[in-house]
Amino acid sequence: MAVSVILKALNEEARIGAAVESVLAALEGIGGEVIVADGGSRDRTLAIAARYPVRVVQLEPAIRPSCGIGPQLGFQYSREPFICLMDGDMLLDPDFLPEALAYLDSNPRAAGVTGHVEEMNDTSLEYIRRGRRVSPESRTGTIDRMNGGGLYRRNAVEQAGYLSDRNLHGYEEFDLGLRLRARGWSLHRLDRRFVRHFGHAINAYSLLLRRWKSGYLRGIGELLRAALGKPQWRRLIEDLPELKLWAGVYLWLIAMIVLPFALPSPAMGLALDAILTAGIVGAMSLRQRSLSLGLYAVVAWVFHAAALPLGFFQSRKAPEAWIESRIVKDLS
Repeated sequence: MAVSVILKALNEEARIGAAVESVLAALEGIGGEVIVADGGSRDRTLAIAARYPVRVVQLEPAIRPSCGIGPQLGFQYSREPFICLMDGDMLLDPDFLPEALAYLDSNPRAAGVTGHVEEMNDTSLEYIRRGRRVSPESRTGTIDRMNGGGLYRRNAVEQAGYLSDRNLHGYEEFDLGLRLRARGWSLHRLDRRFVRHFGHAINAYSLLLRRWKSGYLRGIGELLRAALGKPQWRRLIEDLPELKLWAGVYLWLIAMIVLPFALPSPAMGLALDAILTAGIVGAMSLRQRSLSLGLYAVVAWVFHAAALPLGFFQSRKAPEAWIESRIVKDLS
């Protein structure tokens, strides 16, 4: 029942040491290995990680990092029958692995099991909004994806082809869930904590701009492109509620453009645009019980909707191909 714990990291010098220590403590009595999969850190992440009895691997400089490439990088160096995936700014709950292993042992068709991700960042609007969000994938019991990571069964992942699609800048957990469920596997969330997540301690709008520049917001378009023409396409369309939201955003933006030209007076059209936008922001503010959260949510919608077509037409590489990397520190 040994576990390969993959810590994906990029410029995590402030958190990587505590993350590694939490994993090493959790592995006592279980056995396994820790792999720090680095996306090209330019700070002291590698130096700090190399102090511990872990394997450290890093992408070659020519390879651009993405959310999907980090897990697959760690997976290609892993060796144990169970794979625990988490971020370098998380702390693993000390009692999660024994309970998760027991669940997989008693449920042979379960490909993975996770718990709740406790958001510790209470300063950024993005993480406050995420902590308040009530979504199907966050419920306890059977789920369609393991957002934030969790414990996977290696043979299930191998049947699905690969752990994570290197082309995806987001939604990589949903993609894996689709591929696993298409082969008859299930995913489960225990009603207990999996990790504590600290996140980026920067302004939410700055984080949104960073995610636009890094390609993170293109994830849903890349996901649609990856599933196009494959058996999981229909299930993706049925299971991803964001698609309806983005469709609504597109209709709103089209209305904003058309109204000034469709009405007798452009000024009347612009006034209706302002009223419509204020109404949408107001409705979200009431739902979030915060004007700042409501405004941020609407701005984030526009960014995501604009990024979707960019991701869909992005070129792709074979997701199962070996990822060029170097071993910074090896235990073998």
